[in-house]
Amino acid sequence: MKSSIQLKTTKVFEHLDSSDKRIIVEQGGTRSGKTYNILIWIIFKYCMINTKKIITICRKHGPSLRGSSMRDFFDLLQTHNLYTETAHSKSLNEYRLNGNLIEFVSLDEPQKIRGRKRDLLFINEGNELTYEDFFQLNIRTTSRIIIDYNPSDEYHWLYDEIIERADCDFHITTYLDNPFLDPVLIEEIERLKSTDELYWQIYGLGERGSSASIIFTHSICDTIPEDAKFISFGLDYGYTNDPTALVGIWTTEHSLYIKEYLYQTMMTGRDIHKKFQEIGVQKEMIWGDSAEPRLNDELRRMGWNVRGSIKGRDSVNAGIDLLKRYKINITSDSKNAIQEFRNYKWLEDKAGKLTNVPEDKNNHIIDAVRYGTYSIISRPTFGKYAIQ
Repeated sequence: MKSSIQLKTTKVFEHLDSSDKRIIVEQGGTRSGKTYNILIWIIFKYCMINTKKIITICRKHGPSLRGSSMRDFFDLLQTHNLYTETAHSKSLNEYRLNGNLIEFVSLDEPQKIRGRKRDLLFINEGNELTYEDFFQLNIRTTSRIIIDYNPSDEYHWLYDEIIERADCDFHITTYLDNPFLDPVLIEEIERLKSTDELYWQIYGLGERGSSASIIFTHSICDTIPEDAKFISFGLDYGYTNDPTALVGIWTTEHSLYIKEYLYQTMMTGRDIHKKFQEIGVQKEMIWGDSAEPRLNDELRRMGWNVRGSIKGRDSVNAGIDLLKRYKINITSDSKNAIQEFRNYKWLEDKAGKLTNVPEDKNNHIIDAVRYGTYSIISRPTFGKYAIQ
Protein backbone atom coordinates (compact mmCIF):
# COMPACT_ATOMS: atom_id res chain seq x y z
CA MET A 1 0.00 0.00 0.00
CA LYS A 2 2.79 2.43 0.87
CA SER A 3 4.60 2.03 -2.44
CA SER A 4 1.45 2.68 -4.51
CA ILE A 5 0.75 6.10 -2.96
CA GLN A 6 2.30 9.14 -4.60
CA LEU A 7 2.43 12.06 -2.19
CA LYS A 8 2.99 15.71 -3.05
CA THR A 9 4.85 17.14 -0.09
CA THR A 10 6.61 20.41 0.74
CA LYS A 11 9.33 21.59 3.11
CA VAL A 12 6.94 21.28 6.03
CA PHE A 13 6.84 17.50 5.60
CA GLU A 14 10.65 17.47 5.42
CA HIS A 15 10.90 19.49 8.64
CA LEU A 16 8.73 17.00 10.51
CA ASP A 17 10.53 14.00 9.06
CA SER A 18 14.02 15.23 9.90
CA SER A 19 13.50 16.87 13.29
CA ASP A 20 14.37 15.10 16.53
CA LYS A 21 12.96 17.85 18.78
CA ARG A 22 9.90 17.38 20.97
CA ILE A 23 8.18 20.55 19.72
CA ILE A 24 8.02 21.63 16.09
CA VAL A 25 6.62 25.06 15.27
CA GLU A 26 5.55 25.82 11.70
CA GLN A 27 5.00 29.56 11.28
CA GLY A 28 4.03 30.70 7.85
CA GLY A 29 2.08 32.75 5.41
CA THR A 30 -1.12 31.78 3.69
CA ARG A 31 -1.13 28.75 1.34
CA SER A 32 2.35 27.62 2.38
CA GLY A 33 0.98 24.10 2.88
CA LYS A 34 1.56 23.97 6.64
CA THR A 35 -1.58 22.23 7.82
CA TYR A 36 -1.96 19.94 4.80
CA ASN A 37 1.60 18.65 5.00
CA ILE A 38 1.42 18.13 8.75
CA LEU A 39 -1.65 15.96 8.16
CA ILE A 40 0.13 14.07 5.37
CA TRP A 41 3.01 13.35 7.76
CA ILE A 42 0.62 12.20 10.52
CA ILE A 43 -1.32 9.86 8.20
CA PHE A 44 1.36 8.46 5.93
CA LYS A 45 4.41 8.51 8.17
CA TYR A 46 3.53 8.54 11.86
CA CYS A 47 0.48 6.28 11.66
CA MET A 48 2.11 3.87 9.23
CA ILE A 49 5.20 3.19 11.33
CA ASN A 50 3.38 3.25 14.70
CA THR A 51 0.44 1.46 16.23
CA LYS A 52 -1.55 1.80 19.45
CA LYS A 53 -0.80 5.53 19.56
CA ILE A 54 -3.21 8.33 20.46
CA ILE A 55 -3.00 11.39 18.22
CA THR A 56 -4.88 14.57 19.12
CA ILE A 57 -5.59 17.19 16.45
CA CYS A 58 -7.03 20.31 18.05
CA ARG A 59 -8.06 23.90 17.50
CA LYS A 60 -9.58 26.55 19.74
CA HIS A 61 -13.18 26.34 18.47
CA GLY A 62 -15.20 23.43 17.11
CA PRO A 63 -16.56 25.05 13.90
CA SER A 64 -13.05 26.17 12.89
CA LEU A 65 -11.67 22.69 13.59
CA ARG A 66 -14.35 21.00 11.48
CA GLY A 67 -13.89 23.44 8.61
CA SER A 68 -10.09 23.19 8.41
CA SER A 69 -7.78 20.41 9.63
CA MET A 70 -10.60 17.90 10.24
CA ARG A 71 -11.99 18.36 6.74
CA ASP A 72 -8.51 18.16 5.19
CA PHE A 73 -7.74 14.98 7.14
CA PHE A 74 -10.74 13.11 5.77
CA ASP A 75 -10.18 14.51 2.27
CA LEU A 76 -6.69 13.01 2.33
CA LEU A 77 -7.99 9.63 3.45
CA GLN A 78 -10.66 9.56 0.76
CA THR A 79 -8.30 10.80 -1.98
CA HIS A 80 -5.92 7.92 -1.28
CA ASN A 81 -8.64 5.31 -0.70
CA LEU A 82 -7.82 4.89 2.99
CA TYR A 83 -11.18 5.95 4.41
CA THR A 84 -13.31 3.25 6.03
CA GLU A 85 -16.75 4.08 7.41
CA THR A 86 -16.47 1.56 10.24
CA ALA A 87 -13.24 3.19 11.47
CA HIS A 88 -14.93 6.56 11.83
CA SER A 89 -16.83 7.45 15.00
CA LYS A 90 -18.61 10.61 13.90
CA SER A 91 -20.30 11.13 17.26
CA LEU A 92 -16.91 11.16 19.04
CA ASN A 93 -14.94 12.83 16.22
CA GLU A 94 -12.49 9.92 16.21
CA TYR A 95 -10.88 7.78 13.53
CA ARG A 96 -8.83 4.58 13.83
CA LEU A 97 -5.96 4.09 11.41
CA ASN A 98 -3.48 1.20 11.52
CA GLY A 99 -4.35 0.55 15.16
CA ASN A 100 -3.89 4.21 16.13
CA LEU A 101 -6.61 6.50 17.47
CA ILE A 102 -6.87 9.98 15.94
CA GLU A 103 -9.16 12.29 17.91
CA PHE A 104 -10.30 15.77 16.88
CA VAL A 105 -10.73 18.02 19.90
CA SER A 106 -11.71 21.66 20.25
CA LEU A 107 -11.12 23.69 23.38
CA ASP A 108 -14.91 23.95 23.54
CA GLU A 109 -14.55 20.44 25.06
CA PRO A 110 -12.43 21.05 28.19
CA GLN A 111 -13.14 17.58 29.57
CA LYS A 112 -11.09 16.14 26.69
CA ILE A 113 -8.32 18.69 27.07
CA ARG A 114 -7.91 17.78 30.73
CA GLY A 115 -8.67 14.11 30.19
CA ARG A 116 -6.60 11.24 28.85
CA LYS A 117 -3.00 11.37 27.74
CA ARG A 118 -1.85 11.34 24.15
CA ASP A 119 1.32 10.45 22.28
CA LEU A 120 1.24 13.05 19.50
CA LEU A 121 -0.41 16.48 19.55
CA PHE A 122 -1.08 18.76 16.57
CA ILE A 123 -2.30 22.26 17.46
CA ASN A 124 -3.76 23.91 14.39
CA GLU A 125 -3.65 27.75 14.45
CA GLY A 126 -1.81 27.74 17.77
CA ASN A 127 -1.97 31.52 18.20
CA GLU A 128 -5.69 31.18 18.95
CA LEU A 129 -4.86 29.40 22.22
CA THR A 130 -3.93 30.88 25.58
CA TYR A 131 -0.82 29.72 27.38
CA GLU A 132 -3.07 27.95 29.90
CA ASP A 133 -4.64 26.00 27.00
CA PHE A 134 -1.19 24.94 25.83
CA PHE A 135 -0.05 24.03 29.33
CA GLN A 136 -2.99 21.69 29.88
CA LEU A 137 -2.36 20.00 26.53
CA ASN A 138 1.40 19.85 26.97
CA ILE A 139 1.41 18.09 30.33
CA ARG A 140 -0.76 15.31 28.89
CA THR A 141 1.35 14.75 25.77
CA THR A 142 4.04 12.10 26.14
CA SER A 143 5.83 12.46 22.81
CA ARG A 144 5.78 15.21 20.17
CA ILE A 145 3.90 18.47 19.73
CA ILE A 146 3.38 20.15 16.35
CA ILE A 147 2.05 23.73 16.17
CA ASP A 148 1.17 25.77 13.10
CA TYR A 149 -0.17 29.32 12.68
CA ASN A 150 -0.16 32.52 10.65
CA PRO A 151 1.79 35.13 12.69
CA SER A 152 -0.98 37.74 12.85
CA ASP A 153 -0.12 38.81 16.43
CA GLU A 154 2.84 41.09 16.99
CA TYR A 155 3.31 39.63 20.47
CA HIS A 156 2.34 36.18 21.66
CA TRP A 157 3.30 33.56 24.24
CA LEU A 158 4.41 31.32 21.36
CA TYR A 159 7.26 33.73 20.60
CA ASP A 160 8.36 34.12 24.21
CA GLU A 161 7.62 30.74 25.79
CA ILE A 162 7.89 28.15 23.00
CA ILE A 163 10.09 29.18 20.09
CA GLU A 164 13.05 29.96 22.35
CA ARG A 165 12.97 26.54 24.04
CA ALA A 166 15.95 24.22 23.50
CA ASP A 167 13.61 21.35 22.59
CA CYS A 168 11.85 23.32 19.84
CA ASP A 169 12.48 23.41 16.08
CA PHE A 170 11.14 26.61 14.50
CA HIS A 171 10.47 27.02 10.77
CA ILE A 172 8.99 29.73 8.56
CA THR A 173 7.44 28.89 5.20
CA THR A 174 5.61 30.98 2.61
CA TYR A 175 3.53 30.41 -0.51
CA LEU A 176 6.84 30.18 -2.42
CA ASP A 177 7.57 26.93 -0.56
CA ASN A 178 4.43 25.35 -2.02
CA PRO A 179 5.23 24.26 -5.60
CA PHE A 180 1.69 22.97 -6.13
CA LEU A 181 -0.03 26.33 -5.74
CA ASP A 182 -2.22 27.57 -8.57
CA PRO A 183 -0.72 30.62 -10.39
CA VAL A 184 -3.96 32.53 -9.86
CA LEU A 185 -3.57 32.18 -6.09
CA ILE A 186 0.06 33.25 -6.28
CA GLU A 187 -1.00 36.37 -8.16
CA GLU A 188 -3.63 37.17 -5.51
CA ILE A 189 -1.15 36.75 -2.67
CA GLU A 190 1.48 38.90 -4.38
CA ARG A 191 -1.13 41.58 -4.98
CA LEU A 192 -0.87 42.28 -1.24
CA LYS A 193 2.53 43.88 -1.84
CA SER A 194 0.82 46.96 -3.24
CA THR A 195 -2.56 46.81 -1.51
CA ASP A 196 -1.91 45.97 2.15
CA GLU A 197 1.57 46.15 3.66
CA LEU A 198 0.57 44.47 6.93
CA TYR A 199 -1.22 41.58 5.23
CA TRP A 200 1.75 41.10 2.91
CA GLN A 201 4.07 40.94 5.91
CA ILE A 202 1.92 38.31 7.66
CA TYR A 203 0.27 36.30 4.89
CA GLY A 204 2.81 36.81 2.13
CA LEU A 205 6.17 36.73 3.95
CA GLY A 206 5.03 34.70 6.97
CA GLU A 207 6.50 37.27 9.36
CA ARG A 208 5.12 38.59 12.62
CA GLY A 209 2.55 41.34 12.21
CA SER A 210 2.92 44.84 13.52
CA SER A 211 0.15 47.37 13.67
CA ALA A 212 -0.62 50.96 14.60
CA SER A 213 -4.01 49.75 15.84
CA ILE A 214 -2.64 48.62 19.24
CA ILE A 215 -4.65 50.49 21.88
CA PHE A 216 -2.28 50.60 24.86
CA THR A 217 1.39 51.12 25.54
CA HIS A 218 2.82 49.71 28.74
CA SER A 219 6.00 49.03 30.68
CA ILE A 220 7.17 45.92 32.55
CA CYS A 221 8.17 46.16 36.21
CA ASP A 222 9.57 43.55 38.59
CA THR A 223 7.65 44.67 41.67
CA ILE A 224 4.95 47.09 42.81
CA PRO A 225 6.57 50.28 44.21
CA GLU A 226 6.29 50.68 47.98
CA ASP A 227 4.65 54.11 47.63
CA ALA A 228 1.93 52.84 45.25
CA LYS A 229 -1.60 52.80 46.73
CA PHE A 230 -3.77 49.74 46.28
CA ILE A 231 -7.04 50.58 44.49
CA SER A 232 -8.93 47.31 44.19
CA PHE A 233 -9.10 43.90 42.58
CA GLY A 234 -10.76 43.51 39.17
CA LEU A 235 -12.51 40.25 38.29
CA ASP A 236 -13.75 39.13 34.86
CA TYR A 237 -15.73 35.89 34.75
CA GLY A 238 -15.28 33.12 32.19
CA TYR A 239 -15.82 29.40 32.17
CA THR A 240 -15.58 26.98 29.23
CA ASN A 241 -13.82 28.93 26.48
CA ASP A 242 -12.89 32.18 28.19
CA PRO A 243 -10.76 32.35 31.32
CA THR A 244 -11.71 33.90 34.63
CA ALA A 245 -9.24 36.74 35.18
CA LEU A 246 -8.29 38.40 38.47
CA VAL A 247 -5.92 41.35 38.80
CA GLY A 248 -4.72 43.61 41.57
CA ILE A 249 -4.40 47.32 40.76
CA TRP A 250 -2.24 49.98 42.40
CA THR A 251 -1.66 53.63 41.55
CA THR A 252 0.75 56.46 42.00
CA GLU A 253 -0.03 59.98 40.83
CA HIS A 254 0.25 59.29 37.10
CA SER A 255 0.79 55.53 36.89
CA LEU A 256 -1.14 52.30 37.27
CA TYR A 257 0.47 49.04 38.38
CA ILE A 258 -1.17 45.74 37.45
CA LYS A 259 -0.50 42.25 38.80
CA GLU A 260 -2.22 39.15 37.45
CA TYR A 261 -3.44 36.61 40.02
CA LEU A 262 -5.72 34.34 38.01
CA TYR A 263 -6.23 33.45 34.33
CA GLN A 264 -7.93 30.07 34.07
CA THR A 265 -10.97 28.39 32.55
CA MET A 266 -13.47 26.11 34.33
CA MET A 267 -13.48 28.19 37.54
CA THR A 268 -16.63 27.89 39.64
CA GLY A 269 -17.60 30.32 42.39
CA ARG A 270 -16.12 27.90 44.92
CA ASP A 271 -12.86 27.75 42.94
CA ILE A 272 -12.64 31.56 42.89
CA HIS A 273 -13.33 31.60 46.65
CA LYS A 274 -10.36 29.27 47.20
CA LYS A 275 -8.18 31.46 44.99
CA PHE A 276 -9.04 34.52 47.09
CA GLN A 277 -7.97 32.59 50.17
CA GLU A 278 -4.77 31.42 48.48
CA ILE A 279 -3.56 34.90 47.56
CA GLY A 280 -4.56 36.41 50.91
CA VAL A 281 -7.48 38.63 49.97
CA GLN A 282 -9.08 40.11 53.09
CA LYS A 283 -11.56 42.99 53.03
CA GLU A 284 -10.28 44.66 49.86
CA MET A 285 -12.83 45.77 47.29
CA ILE A 286 -13.29 43.35 44.37
CA TRP A 287 -15.09 44.70 41.32
CA GLY A 288 -16.66 41.92 39.25
CA ASP A 289 -18.53 42.08 35.95
CA SER A 290 -21.96 43.55 36.72
CA ALA A 291 -23.40 41.37 33.94
CA GLU A 292 -22.85 38.36 36.25
CA PRO A 293 -24.93 39.26 39.35
CA ARG A 294 -25.35 35.60 40.36
CA LEU A 295 -21.61 35.04 40.73
CA ASN A 296 -21.14 38.40 42.43
CA ASP A 297 -23.85 37.49 44.96
CA GLU A 298 -22.46 33.98 45.46
CA LEU A 299 -18.98 35.32 46.30
CA ARG A 300 -20.42 38.04 48.52
CA ARG A 301 -22.32 35.40 50.51
CA MET A 302 -19.02 33.59 51.00
CA GLY A 303 -17.76 36.69 52.80
CA TRP A 304 -15.91 38.56 50.05
CA ASN A 305 -16.27 42.28 49.36
CA VAL A 306 -17.45 41.78 45.77
CA ARG A 307 -19.50 44.40 43.94
CA GLY A 308 -20.76 44.65 40.39
CA SER A 309 -18.63 47.04 38.37
CA ILE A 310 -19.91 50.52 37.62
CA LYS A 311 -20.83 50.83 33.97
CA GLY A 312 -21.81 54.11 32.47
CA ARG A 313 -22.70 54.95 28.90
CA ASP A 314 -20.27 53.35 26.44
CA SER A 315 -18.39 51.89 29.42
CA VAL A 316 -15.80 50.00 27.38
CA ASN A 317 -14.51 53.09 25.60
CA ALA A 318 -14.90 55.19 28.74
CA GLY A 319 -12.76 52.66 30.59
CA ILE A 320 -10.16 52.66 27.82
CA ASP A 321 -10.05 56.47 27.85
CA LEU A 322 -9.52 56.45 31.60
CA LEU A 323 -6.70 53.87 31.42
CA LYS A 324 -4.94 55.82 28.67
CA ARG A 325 -4.57 58.78 31.05
CA TYR A 326 -2.09 56.72 33.08
CA LYS A 327 1.27 55.13 32.42
CA ILE A 328 0.48 51.41 32.63
CA ASN A 329 2.98 49.14 34.35
CA ILE A 330 2.57 45.34 34.47
CA THR A 331 4.56 43.01 36.71
CA SER A 332 6.91 40.72 34.79
CA ASP A 333 5.22 37.56 36.14
CA SER A 334 1.83 38.61 34.71
CA LYS A 335 2.34 36.87 31.37
CA ASN A 336 -1.28 36.80 30.18
CA ALA A 337 -1.75 40.45 31.12
CA ILE A 338 1.35 41.39 29.13
CA GLN A 339 0.12 39.44 26.11
CA GLU A 340 -3.32 41.03 26.20
CA PHE A 341 -2.02 44.60 26.50
CA ARG A 342 0.38 43.93 23.63
CA ASN A 343 -2.38 42.67 21.32
CA TYR A 344 -5.53 44.63 22.23
CA LYS A 345 -6.46 46.47 19.03
CA TRP A 346 -8.95 48.83 17.46
CA LEU A 347 -11.10 47.24 14.78
CA GLU A 348 -10.50 48.24 11.18
CA ASP A 349 -13.33 48.85 8.74
CA LYS A 350 -13.54 47.26 5.27
CA ALA A 351 -11.32 50.03 3.88
CA GLY A 352 -8.62 49.28 6.45
CA LYS A 353 -9.26 52.44 8.44
CA LEU A 354 -9.24 52.31 12.22
CA THR A 355 -12.53 52.61 14.09
CA ASN A 356 -13.07 53.57 17.73
CA VAL A 357 -14.37 50.06 18.50
CA PRO A 358 -11.94 47.61 20.18
CA GLU A 359 -11.71 44.00 19.03
CA ASP A 360 -13.60 41.62 21.28
CA LYS A 361 -10.56 39.47 22.05
CA ASN A 362 -7.36 39.78 24.09
CA ASN A 363 -9.50 41.51 26.69
CA HIS A 364 -10.17 39.29 29.73
CA ILE A 365 -7.43 40.85 31.86
CA ILE A 366 -8.14 44.25 30.34
CA ASP A 367 -11.84 43.99 31.23
CA ALA A 368 -10.88 43.08 34.80
CA VAL A 369 -8.58 46.12 34.93
CA ARG A 370 -11.37 48.32 33.59
CA TYR A 371 -13.79 47.06 36.27
CA GLY A 372 -11.27 47.69 39.02
CA THR A 373 -10.25 51.15 37.86
CA TYR A 374 -13.33 52.76 36.31
CA SER A 375 -15.47 51.78 39.29
CA ILE A 376 -13.07 53.65 41.60
CA ILE A 377 -11.12 56.31 39.71
CA SER A 378 -14.09 57.65 37.75
CA ARG A 379 -15.82 58.66 40.98
CA PRO A 380 -15.30 62.19 42.31
CA THR A 381 -14.43 60.76 45.74
CA PHE A 382 -11.42 58.86 44.36
CA GLY A 383 -8.31 59.59 46.41
CA LYS A 384 -10.27 60.22 49.58
CA TYR A 385 -11.62 56.70 49.94
CA ALA A 386 -9.21 54.63 47.86
CA ILE A 387 -7.93 51.58 49.77
CA GLN A 388 -4.42 52.03 51.04
